[in-house]
Amino acid sequence: MTVVVVMGVAGSGKTTVGQELAARLGVEYAEADTFHSKANIEKMSAGHPLTDADRGPWLHAIAAWIRDHQDSGGVVSSSALKRRYRDVLRAGGDVLFLHLDGPRELIATRMTTRPGHFMPVSLLDSQLADLEPLGAGEWGVVVNITDTPEEIIRLALNALKPT
Repeated sequence: MTVVVVMGVAGSGKTTVGQELAARLGVEYAEADTFHSKANIEKMSAGHPLTDADRGPWLHAIAAWIRDHQDSGGVVSSSALKRRYRDVLRAGGDVLFLHLDGPRELIATRMTTRPGHFMPVSLLDSQLADLEPLGAGEWGVVVNITDTPEEIIRLALNALKPT
């Protein structure tokens, strides 16, 4: 069964969309932030972007979760900014990437208005600079976050339908 990776920069709506999509599919949802080490969260909270070395263990932990959910399916959030990061996640099994994309201004506004999250708006530009679009061989769909959550879920469900 397919695991959906809801991807995008911080503030794009991964948690909101991921939780609703998992509920609609009747599968487990996992929040990528829970896979981060304490050191990673402290680093981002202090306004420092993660390095590839920082992300390695985090990506492998998410890939292990994907592997563990190949029979039951699931939905997991992950920024999955670079293709090589997505390669690690795909090594876990069959995945569909649901890329939440939208204007920087909207994402920045969302980041400043969400309570209690560790990621500061100051890191948004580094995430946008790192973001590589889905490419050849990557099964996925890009949706605009200016659409309603219901429309985003509909597009994701349509992408999961057998052709």
